[in-house]
Amino acid sequence: MSGRDENNKSIVLKKPKYQAIRNFKVIKSNSLIQKSKFELSAQEQKIMQYLISKIKPEDDAFITADFDITEFCDVCGIDSDNGQNYKNIQDTIGKLADKKIWIQINNEEITILRWIDKPTINIKTGKMSVKLDDLLKPFLLHLKNNFTQFELINTLAMKSKYSIRLYEILRSYEYKKSVRFSIDKLKEILDAVHYERYIHFRANVVDIAVNEINDLSDLSISYEPIKEGRKFTDIEFSIRLKIDLDERFAAWKKIQDIIGN
Repeated sequence: MSGRDENNKSIVLKKPKYQAIRNFKVIKSNSLIQKSKFELSAQEQKIMQYLISKIKPEDDAFITADFDITEFCDVCGIDSDNGQNYKNIQDTIGKLADKKIWIQINNEEITILRWIDKPTINIKTGKMSVKLDDLLKPFLLHLKNNFTQFELINTLAMKSKYSIRLYEILRSYEYKKSVRFSIDKLKEILDAVHYERYIHFRANVVDIAVNEINDLSDLSISYEPIKEGRKFTDIEFSIRLKIDLDERFAAWKKIQDIIGN
Protein backbone atom coordinates (compact mmCIF):
# COMPACT_ATOMS: atom_id res chain seq x y z
CA MET A 1 0.00 0.00 0.00
CA SER A 2 1.39 3.41 -0.91
CA GLY A 3 2.02 6.13 1.67
CA ARG A 4 -0.83 8.14 0.20
CA ASP A 5 -3.19 5.17 0.54
CA GLU A 6 -2.10 4.73 4.15
CA ASN A 7 -2.80 8.40 4.85
CA ASN A 8 -6.24 8.14 3.28
CA LYS A 9 -6.94 5.01 5.32
CA SER A 10 -5.94 6.89 8.49
CA ILE A 11 -8.35 9.70 7.65
CA VAL A 12 -11.17 7.23 6.98
CA LEU A 13 -10.51 5.51 10.31
CA LYS A 14 -10.47 8.81 12.22
CA LYS A 15 -13.69 10.21 10.85
CA PRO A 16 -16.16 7.80 12.53
CA LYS A 17 -14.57 8.49 15.94
CA TYR A 18 -15.09 12.23 15.73
CA GLN A 19 -18.50 11.89 14.12
CA ALA A 20 -19.51 9.61 17.00
CA ILE A 21 -18.34 12.15 19.58
CA ARG A 22 -20.34 14.86 17.82
CA ASN A 23 -23.43 12.74 18.48
CA PHE A 24 -22.74 12.35 22.21
CA LYS A 25 -25.57 13.56 24.42
CA VAL A 26 -25.29 16.68 26.56
CA ILE A 27 -27.55 16.07 29.57
CA LYS A 28 -28.27 18.81 32.11
CA SER A 29 -30.90 19.46 34.74
CA ASN A 30 -33.42 22.09 33.74
CA SER A 31 -32.40 24.07 36.82
CA LEU A 32 -28.85 24.36 35.51
CA ILE A 33 -30.17 25.56 32.16
CA GLN A 34 -33.08 27.75 33.17
CA LYS A 35 -32.12 29.14 36.57
CA SER A 36 -28.50 30.06 36.06
CA LYS A 37 -26.56 33.13 34.98
CA PHE A 38 -23.01 33.09 33.70
CA GLU A 39 -20.58 34.81 31.37
CA LEU A 40 -19.04 32.31 28.95
CA SER A 41 -17.76 32.85 25.42
CA ALA A 42 -18.90 30.58 22.59
CA GLN A 43 -15.65 28.62 22.90
CA GLU A 44 -16.04 28.24 26.67
CA GLN A 45 -19.61 27.00 26.28
CA LYS A 46 -18.52 24.45 23.68
CA ILE A 47 -15.74 23.18 25.94
CA MET A 48 -18.22 22.74 28.79
CA GLN A 49 -20.71 20.93 26.58
CA TYR A 50 -17.90 18.71 25.26
CA LEU A 51 -16.85 17.86 28.84
CA ILE A 52 -20.44 17.22 29.95
CA SER A 53 -21.04 14.97 26.93
CA LYS A 54 -18.22 12.73 28.22
CA ILE A 55 -19.96 12.17 31.56
CA LYS A 56 -21.81 8.97 32.33
CA PRO A 57 -24.97 10.29 34.03
CA GLU A 58 -25.25 7.13 36.12
CA ASP A 59 -21.85 7.70 37.74
CA ASP A 60 -21.65 8.69 41.40
CA ALA A 61 -18.76 11.12 41.03
CA PHE A 62 -16.79 13.09 38.48
CA ILE A 63 -13.42 11.70 37.52
CA THR A 64 -10.36 13.68 36.51
CA ALA A 65 -10.14 13.06 32.77
CA ASP A 66 -7.60 13.83 30.09
CA PHE A 67 -8.69 16.71 27.88
CA ASP A 68 -7.51 15.86 24.38
CA ILE A 69 -7.17 19.25 22.69
CA THR A 70 -6.55 17.64 19.28
CA GLU A 71 -9.74 15.61 19.63
CA PHE A 72 -11.71 18.68 20.70
CA CYS A 73 -10.39 20.61 17.67
CA ASP A 74 -11.38 17.81 15.30
CA VAL A 75 -14.84 17.53 16.84
CA CYS A 76 -15.40 21.30 16.52
CA GLY A 77 -13.80 21.65 13.09
CA ILE A 78 -10.81 23.67 14.35
CA ASP A 79 -7.36 23.29 12.78
CA SER A 80 -5.53 21.23 15.40
CA ASP A 81 -2.18 21.65 13.60
CA ASN A 82 -2.29 25.40 14.20
CA GLY A 83 -0.18 26.08 17.27
CA GLN A 84 -2.08 29.27 18.08
CA ASN A 85 -5.43 27.43 18.09
CA TYR A 86 -3.93 24.84 20.43
CA LYS A 87 -2.69 27.52 22.82
CA ASN A 88 -5.98 29.44 22.66
CA ILE A 89 -7.94 26.37 23.78
CA GLN A 90 -5.42 25.68 26.54
CA ASP A 91 -5.77 29.29 27.71
CA THR A 92 -9.57 29.09 27.50
CA ILE A 93 -9.63 26.09 29.84
CA GLY A 94 -7.46 28.06 32.24
CA LYS A 95 -9.95 30.93 32.17
CA LEU A 96 -12.84 28.51 32.76
CA ALA A 97 -11.32 27.56 36.10
CA ASP A 98 -11.90 31.15 37.24
CA LYS A 99 -15.43 31.47 35.86
CA LYS A 100 -18.42 31.26 38.18
CA ILE A 101 -22.06 30.41 37.67
CA TRP A 102 -24.90 31.87 39.70
CA ILE A 103 -27.74 29.41 40.17
CA GLN A 104 -31.06 29.57 42.00
CA ILE A 105 -31.34 26.66 44.45
CA ASN A 106 -34.76 27.46 45.94
CA ASN A 107 -37.35 30.24 45.99
CA GLU A 108 -35.24 32.40 48.30
CA GLU A 109 -31.60 31.61 47.59
CA ILE A 110 -29.02 31.68 44.85
CA THR A 111 -25.47 30.41 45.14
CA ILE A 112 -22.19 30.38 43.22
CA LEU A 113 -20.69 27.28 41.62
CA ARG A 114 -17.55 26.78 39.56
CA TRP A 115 -17.38 25.00 36.24
CA ILE A 116 -14.13 23.06 36.53
CA ASP A 117 -11.74 22.19 39.32
CA LYS A 118 -7.96 22.58 39.05
CA PRO A 119 -7.05 21.82 35.43
CA THR A 120 -3.57 20.31 35.23
CA ILE A 121 -1.05 20.47 32.38
CA ASN A 122 1.73 17.91 31.97
CA ILE A 123 4.82 20.00 31.22
CA LYS A 124 6.47 17.28 29.12
CA THR A 125 3.50 16.19 27.01
CA GLY A 126 1.34 19.31 27.06
CA LYS A 127 -1.68 17.12 27.86
CA MET A 128 -4.38 18.55 30.11
CA SER A 129 -6.43 16.89 32.83
CA VAL A 130 -9.76 18.43 33.80
CA LYS A 131 -12.37 17.65 36.45
CA LEU A 132 -15.78 19.23 36.74
CA ASP A 133 -16.52 20.96 40.02
CA ASP A 134 -18.14 18.52 42.47
CA LEU A 135 -20.87 21.07 43.28
CA LEU A 136 -22.25 20.46 39.78
CA LYS A 137 -23.07 16.81 40.57
CA PRO A 138 -26.76 17.36 41.49
CA PHE A 139 -27.26 19.07 38.12
CA LEU A 140 -25.52 16.47 35.95
CA LEU A 141 -25.62 13.05 37.64
CA HIS A 142 -28.48 10.66 38.45
CA LEU A 143 -31.11 12.86 36.81
CA LYS A 144 -34.51 11.16 36.89
CA ASN A 145 -36.74 13.98 35.67
CA ASN A 146 -36.73 17.67 34.80
CA PHE A 147 -33.67 17.41 32.59
CA THR A 148 -32.87 18.21 28.98
CA GLN A 149 -30.67 16.29 26.57
CA PHE A 150 -29.43 17.16 23.10
CA GLU A 151 -26.68 16.00 20.78
CA LEU A 152 -23.41 17.91 20.97
CA ILE A 153 -23.45 18.52 17.21
CA ASN A 154 -26.40 20.90 17.55
CA THR A 155 -24.21 23.74 18.87
CA LEU A 156 -20.79 22.99 17.34
CA ALA A 157 -21.25 25.14 14.23
CA MET A 158 -22.70 28.16 16.06
CA LYS A 159 -20.43 31.20 16.29
CA SER A 160 -22.43 33.44 18.62
CA LYS A 161 -22.36 32.79 22.35
CA TYR A 162 -25.96 33.97 22.45
CA SER A 163 -27.01 31.26 19.97
CA ILE A 164 -25.56 28.45 22.08
CA ARG A 165 -27.12 29.73 25.29
CA LEU A 166 -30.52 30.45 23.74
CA TYR A 167 -30.53 27.04 22.04
CA GLU A 168 -30.20 25.10 25.28
CA ILE A 169 -32.76 27.31 27.01
CA LEU A 170 -35.35 26.84 24.28
CA ARG A 171 -34.50 23.14 24.00
CA SER A 172 -35.43 22.81 27.67
CA TYR A 173 -38.84 24.37 26.94
CA GLU A 174 -39.44 22.49 23.68
CA TYR A 175 -42.11 20.27 25.28
CA LYS A 176 -44.21 23.40 25.95
CA LYS A 177 -43.96 24.54 22.30
CA SER A 178 -43.65 28.16 23.40
CA VAL A 179 -42.13 30.25 26.17
CA ARG A 180 -42.28 33.94 27.07
CA PHE A 181 -39.57 36.05 28.71
CA SER A 182 -39.45 39.63 29.76
CA ILE A 183 -36.80 41.37 27.67
CA ASP A 184 -34.90 42.40 30.80
CA LYS A 185 -34.87 38.80 32.06
CA LEU A 186 -33.74 37.47 28.68
CA LYS A 187 -30.87 39.97 28.60
CA GLU A 188 -29.76 38.71 32.01
CA ILE A 189 -29.93 35.06 31.01
CA LEU A 190 -28.02 35.66 27.77
CA ASP A 191 -25.39 37.93 29.35
CA ALA A 192 -26.49 40.79 27.10
CA VAL A 193 -27.53 43.51 29.55
CA HIS A 194 -25.13 45.95 27.88
CA TYR A 195 -27.58 46.23 24.98
CA GLU A 196 -29.80 48.85 26.58
CA ARG A 197 -31.99 49.61 23.56
CA TYR A 198 -34.32 46.90 22.33
CA ILE A 199 -33.47 47.55 18.67
CA HIS A 200 -29.78 46.82 19.35
CA PHE A 201 -30.58 43.76 21.50
CA ARG A 202 -32.82 42.41 18.78
CA ALA A 203 -30.32 42.97 15.95
CA ASN A 204 -27.13 41.86 17.73
CA VAL A 205 -28.47 39.08 19.92
CA VAL A 206 -31.93 37.74 19.16
CA ASP A 207 -31.94 37.80 15.35
CA ILE A 208 -28.44 36.31 15.09
CA ALA A 209 -29.27 33.58 17.59
CA VAL A 210 -32.59 32.70 15.96
CA ASN A 211 -30.96 32.43 12.52
CA GLU A 212 -28.14 30.20 13.77
CA ILE A 213 -30.50 27.97 15.74
CA ASN A 214 -32.80 27.54 12.74
CA ASP A 215 -29.94 26.83 10.34
CA LEU A 216 -27.62 24.77 12.53
CA SER A 217 -29.65 22.75 15.02
CA ASP A 218 -32.58 20.40 15.46
CA LEU A 219 -34.91 23.25 16.49
CA SER A 220 -37.09 25.50 14.39
CA ILE A 221 -37.97 28.68 16.26
CA SER A 222 -39.60 32.04 15.74
CA TYR A 223 -40.41 34.90 18.06
CA GLU A 224 -42.91 37.69 18.60
CA PRO A 225 -41.99 40.90 20.44
CA ILE A 226 -44.74 42.11 22.76
CA LYS A 227 -45.48 45.75 23.54
CA GLU A 228 -47.02 47.43 26.53
CA GLY A 229 -47.93 50.93 25.44
CA ARG A 230 -45.07 52.19 23.28
CA LYS A 231 -42.39 49.97 24.79
CA PHE A 232 -41.38 46.40 23.93
CA THR A 233 -41.44 44.49 27.21
CA ASP A 234 -41.51 40.76 26.38
CA ILE A 235 -40.53 38.23 23.73
CA GLU A 236 -42.49 35.05 23.10
CA PHE A 237 -40.71 32.19 21.33
CA SER A 238 -42.41 29.43 19.38
CA ILE A 239 -40.41 26.19 19.45
CA ARG A 240 -40.63 23.13 17.24
CA LEU A 241 -38.37 20.10 17.10
CA LYS A 242 -37.42 19.24 13.53
CA ILE A 243 -38.92 15.84 12.75
CA ASP A 244 -39.01 15.83 8.95
CA LEU A 245 -35.94 13.98 7.66
CA ASP A 246 -35.33 16.42 4.80
CA GLU A 247 -35.40 19.32 7.25
CA ARG A 248 -33.01 17.58 9.63
CA PHE A 249 -30.67 16.59 6.81
CA ALA A 250 -30.56 20.19 5.53
CA ALA A 251 -29.47 21.39 8.98
CA TRP A 252 -26.95 18.55 9.31
CA LYS A 253 -25.42 19.42 5.91
CA LYS A 254 -25.00 23.08 6.91
CA ILE A 255 -23.31 21.99 10.14
CA GLN A 256 -20.94 19.69 8.25
CA ASP A 257 -20.13 22.44 5.76
CA ILE A 258 -18.95 24.60 8.66
CA ILE A 259 -17.17 22.12 10.92
CA GLY A 260 -16.04 19.70 8.21
CA ASN A 261 -16.52 16.02 7.60
